[in-house]
This record gives sequence, structure tokens and C-alpha cells, in this order.
Amino acid sequence: MVNKTLFSSTKNKLPRADSFNEAGGRAYKFAPKHALAQMAATGCFNGVFYATAQNQLAEMQKLIDQVDDNVFLAKLAVYARERAYMKDMPAALLVVLSKRDTELMHRVFDRVIDNGRVMRTMFQMIRSGQFGRTSLSSSLQRAFQRWLNEASVGKLLSASIGNDPSLRDVLRMARPTPKDNARRALFGWLTDKEIAKWAPATETDLPAQVQTLIAYRNADSVEAQTLIAGDLQVRWDLLADAAKGPLVWKAIARQMGPQALRMNLNTLLRHKVFTVARLSESSGHDSESRATVDREMIDYVADRLTSVDEIRRSRQFPYQFLAAYLNASDEVPQKIKTALHQAAEIACGNVPELPGPVVIGLDTSGSMSMAATGSRGRGATSKMRCIDVAALFAAAILRRNPDSVVVPFDTRAYSVRIDPSDSILSLSERLAKYGGGGTNCSLPLHEANTRFSKRKFAGCVLVSDNESWVGSGRYGSTGVMTEWQKFVTNQKRLGVASPKLVCIDIQPYGSTQAPERDDILNIGGFSDAVFNVVSSYLSGDAGRFVAEVESVEL
Repeated sequence: MVNKTLFSSTKNKLPRADSFNEAGGRAYKFAPKHALAQMAATGCFNGVFYATAQNQLAEMQKLIDQVDDNVFLAKLAVYARERAYMKDMPAALLVVLSKRDTELMHRVFDRVIDNGRVMRTMFQMIRSGQFGRTSLSSSLQRAFQRWLNEASVGKLLSASIGNDPSLRDVLRMARPTPKDNARRALFGWLTDKEIAKWAPATETDLPAQVQTLIAYRNADSVEAQTLIAGDLQVRWDLLADAAKGPLVWKAIARQMGPQALRMNLNTLLRHKVFTVARLSESSGHDSESRATVDREMIDYVADRLTSVDEIRRSRQFPYQFLAAYLNASDEVPQKIKTALHQAAEIACGNVPELPGPVVIGLDTSGSMSMAATGSRGRGATSKMRCIDVAALFAAAILRRNPDSVVVPFDTRAYSVRIDPSDSILSLSERLAKYGGGGTNCSLPLHEANTRFSKRKFAGCVLVSDNESWVGSGRYGSTGVMTEWQKFVTNQKRLGVASPKLVCIDIQPYGSTQAPERDDILNIGGFSDAVFNVVSSYLSGDAGRFVAEVESVEL
């Protein structure tokens, strides 16, 4: 009789791994388009656990050389900016398009370069010479000129915030021809040139918004500056340097939108927005001021942060509130920190429900301690780690799908008791404390096949950097594929017709633990767009990750 161990039918169902990941474990290599899409949705050109910034750039350029579909590159640039909310990667793809297909570059330019920061990022990438050019071609010059001439006054003022490169650098190289005297005067003011040199424009041609900003900066008293700041609709950054004290900063805070407030709590704290100065009870010339809590401002900020209409309208994701919570100083008032918890709960309403309970595998291994956006050097690296992102994903899925189970893992699976009264931020914070060792991505599926073998699941969602290296699968497959095959068999026995596996990768590596096929989806990124793709896929309405990119209309 034939050797059934050697010639088992199971062997035909388990694809052999065709690569090794950065940690040295068996893996499946992505096709170039998928690998590039993965990088565009997660990469930030900063050092990550298994790759340097230079390695990321080299890998991106290598993948681009392998993808000869310029339409795909254009769609990927739009996808990375509009759905994955990335800044560096879409700008880089646009620079590549400027050399490969100028017509496509012009078609997507305004969708990718939707604000001054991304515009200056692209400009710096061109100047660096990393993509084969160090100056603006005539085609690129036309694109920059169009953007500079058509941008609103507010958008140009926002673009003027920041240096190296500055908006002044961009204007001097792009050399736009002003469309009228107002724009001519504005360009002169932005480049620090005497407006008279831009004749026939005069200072009176400057837009009213700019004239008010100049008046604010030149105000000679706190009262005058506070009055102007209360009516000036510009980004708060433009007012910060000239602000004459806490009263002005309070006026600035009232002009901030909810997202600006959320991102600048420590700045407001530093400028005494949450306190009010009063004279001490001691008398005489030596009287000192003492700070007391400004409850009105604290209430105002807390109310703006928890605005249900604003959170639902802008489809804010719990990730943003966790970032604010992690970065908030210990001295930020407790009511505002509580507001961040409440806002994250509201934002969970933007997370779609899944068609059934799932097993949520949460990677808590050592490599997940890396900053989610990579290392940027001292003082510039985000406090948001990969594990924080992954834990928040798990908590958000669990909040909307309470019959699901979470399995934190490194080289062992951890048993978690979920307290329904935990806020989503508290839950994600608690989940992020597990583990820290090596990586075995098959463990959540193993738990489902043993500890939870009698429960029905619509599938499994793995949130990881996919750098599994501990354990191995049968017949040359990965451990994930071996356990997934058992999971499918068991779930079908329980009556689940078509269970599905989703691997969410939050780092820009080029391999996976489970190859693409009808019942397996690999997707990269950590924006709310990922939730929508996962929900659609589990409901049977979505295709591949690459198909999501290709569905973008140009």
C-alpha cells in the first residue's frame, strides 16, 4: 500500500512556501502589484523593525520597475492618499509617474497633492535626486504652477507653514505667473519680496485674509490681538508665533476645529489655555499670580472632541483618538482625557459590523513594539506603536462584534478576559501589554481549532506584521496554512459554508503567511478603509486588495 504520510491528499491542499520573510520564517511572496500596494498603504520611508528607510526606498523602486502598468501606479497613488491617508508614498508614486506618463501624472496630481504639506513633500523628493531628477521638468512645473494658482488663499497660507523645503522655495522654482493682482501680491508676500516688485500689485491688493493676519501679527496689545484672533479663519499654526499670551491662545483654541484640538492638547496646555491666572490672597507689591482651572475652556474642548455629528460626518476612526490619548501629557485635564475615551467609543460607530463572529489574532511579539510609522529619530518618532494599532483594531472589531474572541499571541497564546465596561481605549491599552517574544502567527487558529472548536466563526482576522518565524507547517507550508486548513474543515463540519481568513499587515514587508486565494485576503494599512474592505470581503462582496486599488476611478 502506498505511503499515506508521503502521499496524503492534504498535501495537495497546502501550498508550499516559496520565500522567507525578514525574520527568517517560511512565507509566501506577494506578486509585485500586491507588494507595491502593501507598501503604499503602510510605508513611511522611516526605519522599521526589519528594514531601514533606505531599504524601503530601494524595495519600492525595485517593485515599481517590475510593474509596467502606469494606470495602476496612478490609481495606487490616489488610493494611498484618499483611502489609506498616506503622505510620502503617494507623493513618491507621483514623482515616478512624472517620468513614465506625464498625462496620467496631470490627471491625478490634484487628488494626490491635496494640501501644501504633500506638495512640499513631493517637491523635496524631486530635489533629492532619488528618483532620477533634481529639478522640475516643464511638465512638473506646469502642474505646480496650476496648483499654486488655483489653491485657495487659506490653502496657500497653510502651505507656508514649515521649512526645508518652504513654500518660498517651491514658488521660486515653479515660477507661477499670477492670474491677477491679488495673487501677484500674495506671491510677493509669501516670498518675502517687496510687493512693489510685483507691479502693478500693491499692498491693498493682498487678500483680506492676509491683511487681517498682518494686522494680528502687528497688534500692539493683548486685547487687540485677542479680538482679531477671534475672527481670523486661518490655521492656528499661523497665529502661534506672534501670540502674546494665554488670552490670545484661548481665542486661537476657539478657532481650532475638533481635529486640530485633538492633535494639539499638549500645546494648549503649555500655553495655559486650561488655566486662568488670579491674584493670590497675599497683599502688597509682592503679590503673585496663581493658576486655577479654567473650567469653561476645559468644557469647551471636551465638548468639541465628543461632538457626535462631527465624528460621524468626518468618519473619524478610533485610531486618531488613541494617538491623542497616548501623546497627552499627564497634566492634561482628566475631563479632556475622558472625552477622548468617549470620542473613541463614538468613532466605533464608524466601524462596520461583520457578518458573524470571528477569531481575532492579535500579534503582541517584540517586533510589534516598533513605532507604527517607523523610527524618525529622537523627538520625532510617534508614540503609536504597531502593537497599539493592532490592539485598537482588535478592540474595535470586538466592540462591534461582541461574540468574537481575541487571542493575543507571540510564541504562546494568551487567555484574555474582556470586561464589557472597558472603554475601547482602555481595552486596547490592556491588550497591548501582552507578549513581547517571538512570533507564531498560527497560534490564534490553533486556539480556534482546540479551545474554541465547538464554536461557529465566519472566519479569522489576523492583525500582525506577518513576520512569523516560530513553528512550521506540514509539507513545506507555513503554520498558518496548516492550521487554516484544519479550521476550514472544522467550521464546515459545524455548518459554516465558507469561512474566510483575513491577514491585516501593518508594516511594509513583501510576504505573507497565507497566499491569496478565494478564502484568503491579504490587506495592508491601518486606516478605517481597512475595516470596510474586511467587512465587504467577509460578506462576500469584495475582491482582492489589488482589486480595491484598481477600482479607483481616474
